[in-house]
Amino acid sequence: MNWIDSLERRFGHLAIHGLVRIIVAFNAAVFVLSLANPQFLKLLYLDRELIRHGQVWRLFTYIFIPPLDRWWLMPDYLWLVFALMFLWMLGDGLEQAWGAFKLTLFYFIGMIGTTIAAFAFGESYNNVMLNVSLLFAFATIFPDHMILIFFFLPVKIKWVAWVSFAGVLFTFLTGDGSARAAIVAALANYALFFGPAIVGMARQRKQVANRRLRFEREINEAGGEPMHCCAVCKKTEADDPHLDFRVANDGTEYCVEHLPLRA
Repeated sequence: MNWIDSLERRFGHLAIHGLVRIIVAFNAAVFVLSLANPQFLKLLYLDRELIRHGQVWRLFTYIFIPPLDRWWLMPDYLWLVFALMFLWMLGDGLEQAWGAFKLTLFYFIGMIGTTIAAFAFGESYNNVMLNVSLLFAFATIFPDHMILIFFFLPVKIKWVAWVSFAGVLFTFLTGDGSARAAIVAALANYALFFGPAIVGMARQRKQVANRRLRFEREINEAGGEPMHCCAVCKKTEADDPHLDFRVANDGTEYCVEHLPLRA
């Protein structure tokens, strides 16, 4: 995140405070306008050819298109309430964790990627994948945050993100080049913000596993006595390399399964 911190020091004054709240408010306003004129939404999509013909507002108005995908038989307006409240929560949580500048930068990188994909493939795009990127970021920072789906079903946000990831992966595998480009482009912000950390953690896990294997190999080659032995079941690390051992207050060593409660 060093490069992001450097940008914040130089351009922090450009941060948009309450960015996602603003987007939510415009989503609601666009929904109301679309009720009066259903053709209004067609003026907002990110469309390469129409932008080239002077409709430059489309470069940013597509982020104000409300999520109108129905959930079962739920009315549009009720589904929109749930969706926008959820988006509001994601934005507030990320802004509290990152600050206004980092959230603004995260969102605008996603917008730039989406715009590049639109111009490369000549397709009309909306803001669905941008909103998904906010979900993935929030779930990465607050994986155990509990939400109430439809106000009554408690679930951790990480499971919502995994379900969404499954949908995104299915679309990526079965969609055309345009759909794949939209996914990759809109999630470029997530890759830039979290990719190095994820790669670092994976590398660290691999190093730990390699050290464990090397340690076990050295013990086997030396043919020496095991370092740990449970006083109850007599198991050692040779029996189970993943078994944890603890020393009780009386100085006796136990495996975790047989460790006395007052140890």
